[in-house]
Amino acid sequence: MGEADKRLTAIRRLLAHVAEKAPVDLAVRLWNGEIVPLGAGAAGDVAVVIRSPEAISRLVRSPRLPTLVELLGAGDIDIEGGTLFDLAARRGTAGKRLWKQLDKGLLVRSLLPFVFGGGKAEGAGSFAYSGEQTAKDAQGRDNKALVQFHYDVSNAFYQLFLDAEMQYSCAYFPTWETGIEEAQQAKLHMICRKLRLQPGERFLDIGCGWGGLICHAARHYGVKAHGVTLSQAQFDHVRGKIADLGLQDRVTVELKDYRELDGEFDKIASIGMFEHVGLDNHAAYFGKLHSLLRPRGLLLNHAITRPAKKSQRAFRRKRPEYAAIIDYIFPGAELDHIGGTVSSIERHGFEVHDVEAWREHYARTTRLWCERLVANRDKAIAEVGEAKTRLWLLYLAGVSLGFERGTIGIFQTLASKRARGLSGLPPTRADLYA
Repeated sequence: MGEADKRLTAIRRLLAHVAEKAPVDLAVRLWNGEIVPLGAGAAGDVAVVIRSPEAISRLVRSPRLPTLVELLGAGDIDIEGGTLFDLAARRGTAGKRLWKQLDKGLLVRSLLPFVFGGGKAEGAGSFAYSGEQTAKDAQGRDNKALVQFHYDVSNAFYQLFLDAEMQYSCAYFPTWETGIEEAQQAKLHMICRKLRLQPGERFLDIGCGWGGLICHAARHYGVKAHGVTLSQAQFDHVRGKIADLGLQDRVTVELKDYRELDGEFDKIASIGMFEHVGLDNHAAYFGKLHSLLRPRGLLLNHAITRPAKKSQRAFRRKRPEYAAIIDYIFPGAELDHIGGTVSSIERHGFEVHDVEAWREHYARTTRLWCERLVANRDKAIAEVGEAKTRLWLLYLAGVSLGFERGTIGIFQTLASKRARGLSGLPPTRADLYA
């Protein structure tokens, strides 16, 4: 039996064992075109594709999540007929019990032919951020490079799955049947209502993205809005948007690090930017925001979180899937737990008034983004290439499942710059929903 036949026989044996111990409605398509069902009811409509034996060799030699991500990005392993959502739905709880039920001896014998197989799978490369991800600003953290790796992919690419306002943060769904366009408008209004924006107030949006919030706040709430971003692509888009809407007298934008800002503002929003700051830089972040806000001015901090652990040391350990998102999608990002965020806000001169969880809203948002990108997959490939498109589809589906399962969360925290006396806020939240 030749080496190629030995590998096919070995992988068939292993897949048959997997199908026996934890059957699922999925199939595997091997490099010779053969389809192997992983359960009696597997229709073959959704399949995991292994395009070469070298892909298995790489996983055997380096059984880590980054290896799988690289193979998925290169297309050497792929999902055919569906997305990660379909794999998760059909796998059910089978994956949790599979490892315990596998015959470890059979596993080793089946994978042994791949240990000394051919070299790197054709087309594989590195898709991770190649620069330094220094944790502390004082150590030379390059926030601009970190941000531009993610946001300067292509404005046209993001337009393929975002709403018309280019809102790249959690939408707010009045009902779960609400579409993404309406839900993003509801989010913008909710932010402005929570901040109690009033005509003529000076409003700052840190990490303003493509300018949706600052333009919305100026048009609908009469504020003088200023936004900052480190993304050149976003900055160029916002300048054009401001001109197109005729808002030059009410809206301004800068390509600037928030740490370089000065002046005083009545209200500040930080929407989906806090994740980029880094845990070791939270004191400087909240200290800077405190210096920019007038007494009793309002701050809305909207950020993704992870559940707290028994100790800070345990919390700082990064699970493989979390580390992969940082390396391949959001370099330099670190998620806090909500208790840590609230403590930091209070320690730096703010009074916390409201904390609201939006986890299920973000599960819905990212699922809709993923569905829209799937629908525009060919256009996305033409814009940014197959590898980037595959990675973004995996990312959007993966984080949606994370929000759905509660392994990640998101909170909006409203606080004011502490001062003596009353806060000036309404006695109830009723005005937010009027």
